[in-house]
Amino acid sequence: MKSLFKLFLVSILALAVVSCTQNRTGGTATLKGKVVHHGKAIANAYVYVKFNTSEFPGDNYNSYDTYVEADASGNYSIPFYQGTYYIFAMGRDMDIAYPYKVQGGLSISIRNKENLEKDIAVTED
Repeated sequence: MKSLFKLFLVSILALAVVSCTQNRTGGTATLKGKVVHHGKAIANAYVYVKFNTSEFPGDNYNSYDTYVEADASGNYSIPFYQGTYYIFAMGRDMDIAYPYKVQGGLSISIRNKENLEKDIAVTED
């Protein structure tokens, strides 16, 4: 009976650990794409991530849980655990009027080992 109880406790603990790995970065799923404004890549844009939501949390970067910086070609890649995320990009397009700011976002749901490719379309305010 004791060994059955130990097995039960280990199973519950394993389930708790697995369920805690949702809605954060670093997993086996990947989201990658490009930050674009009217087809033009936005170099070095910041791509912010809000965990566990499909709703836009606002354009204040302090509202987000983590971020990555796109490369010089506007490409980004983020490893995720399964879950729902809001992705928000902010950058500069020097071909538009001052203050050159462009931003936009999208909601994603991703499963373990899934690889999504999503470009983030950004617009002027």
